[in-house]
Amino acid sequence: MERTMVPVFLFLTFFCVCFVAWMLMFPHNRTVLADVAGRLRIRLPAGRRALLAAGLMLAVCLPPLLALTAGGRITLPGFEEQGRSVNMQIEALLKGEQLVPPQPLPPAMFTTAEVELVRPQLASASRNWQLLDAEFAQRLLLVFRIMREKHGYEMVLLEGYRSPERQNQLAAAGSHVTNARAFQSYHQYGLASDCAFLREGKLLISEKDPWAMRGYQLYGETAEALGLTWGGRWTMMDFGHVELRRARR
Repeated sequence: MERTMVPVFLFLTFFCVCFVAWMLMFPHNRTVLADVAGRLRIRLPAGRRALLAAGLMLAVCLPPLLALTAGGRITLPGFEEQGRSVNMQIEALLKGEQLVPPQPLPPAMFTTAEVELVRPQLASASRNWQLLDAEFAQRLLLVFRIMREKHGYEMVLLEGYRSPERQNQLAAAGSHVTNARAFQSYHQYGLASDCAFLREGKLLISEKDPWAMRGYQLYGETAEALGLTWGGRWTMMDFGHVELRRARR
């Protein structure tokens, strides 16, 4: 019903707008209508003239209003349902549901040759969920849940809180690692994290694997829907990074 009424509403609204514009742009038309109205005043009693004026106003204004009310709210297909699902999950968090962090993975998973090649110094990174800001941690855990239940991706926290000393060490490694020094990153405030995927029992950090890149895109969209900032949109893209931007304490 909603989709069929949208064209009707748009057409009637367009007609009314064109009629008003026609009257405003061409003064001669107003003169003609005034002349017709003058003739009607001669032929019609005052009471009937008032009824005629009211009828003309209804004829112009009523159809768009009827189309709008009969059609209900106009929304893009699929947008409302997706937004409602995310909003209900956020609402559940605000009502007190506390998501629990997953069990920590064996440290050896973060020191394999494949991982060291793309993320050196990851072995000393903190993956302690308790050091993250409580609100940020809950939003990130909800991202993990949606990625697992809706998209089939198992997420892994690579690094959460980062000490000022470690931040300076990473900055000293070069701009290809990070440009931020101590207290210039949300990591120092527990408001940022770097994440990757778990596939077939192995940690996958890759920008060349199509499956992983699809996962990063879904991860970024999900994080943004929950109010987080995704590093995949930055000039120096950081696909696994998300952060909660607010006043840092």
